[in-house]
Amino acid sequence: MMAGLPIKTVNSLNPPLIQQTNTILNVLISLENNGRAKSTIESTSRILTRISKHVNLNDPELIKQYIAKHQCSDTFKKNMCLAYNRYCQYYQIQWSMPNYKQTRQQIRIPTKQNLQMIIANSGRKMATKLTISLETGIRPIELCNLRVKDIDLEQKLIYPTTAKHGSGRTLKISNSLTNMLTAYITREKLNQNDKLFNITPRTYSKNYAQTRNKLANRLHKPSLKNIRLYDFRHYFATMLYHKTKDLLLVRQQMGHKNIENTLIYTQLLNLDGEEEYTCKIATNIKEAKDLIENGFTYVTEIDGTKLFRKRK
Repeated sequence: MMAGLPIKTVNSLNPPLIQQTNTILNVLISLENNGRAKSTIESTSRILTRISKHVNLNDPELIKQYIAKHQCSDTFKKNMCLAYNRYCQYYQIQWSMPNYKQTRQQIRIPTKQNLQMIIANSGRKMATKLTISLETGIRPIELCNLRVKDIDLEQKLIYPTTAKHGSGRTLKISNSLTNMLTAYITREKLNQNDKLFNITPRTYSKNYAQTRNKLANRLHKPSLKNIRLYDFRHYFATMLYHKTKDLLLVRQQMGHKNIENTLIYTQLLNLDGEEEYTCKIATNIKEAKDLIENGFTYVTEIDGTKLFRKRK
């Protein structure tokens, strides 16, 4: 419990813990019945359970205080608000949801050498997962949802179920990865409808961090600990844009719904000392004029948005 926060404890003014657990379970069942994503249900469960250990879920003003004082990023505070909002909607509790802004983490693209080093020092199953991520840019949650039938070993293709309401896509894999997957499926005696990796995204991320940190400690290279699981996806997207300069292709291969999520990969190139650019967008003549006057060069236009760049 944090100092200075007047929180009612579970043992005093809160309803019994088992009662709050049951009220949370009702919300989760409702989310499942309404077709919400498994990841949404799991995160809602974790957040509501955490909050219920400190405050009464039926007291929205106390919930606001708890979230405001909680030592975490605004992004996580927003997620806490969204989870509690689902609780309020189910039980028809009136509350004014705080407006925390999601903060985008600074993306740093690791070198291919470091990514391959982590893969080479992983167990066979983890190495197979990370190689898929490196070659296809697949999201961790999409990888965990893959079934054997989603992989065409003959054509060397993967058909993931795209998360975040993005577009469906077909992902090409190498001969070496095809061989890894063939050996893995045979070794594990998997059937077509079986999940390729019977693991949750949370456990996958935890296991990856343990593997990465163990290697970083062994090599006395703490910088390796900064390489997140999602950075395999970021590396794939950055390299794809570097090779093709085709934003629409990158958008399709990443399964992005919004082109703005793809635009960030035009700003991340720093490949072996090659040219690095600052990128800007313009939606009208004045913005375009200002960018040109400030040394930016027109690149292309996508969905009515003009893209400009300037060497750093």
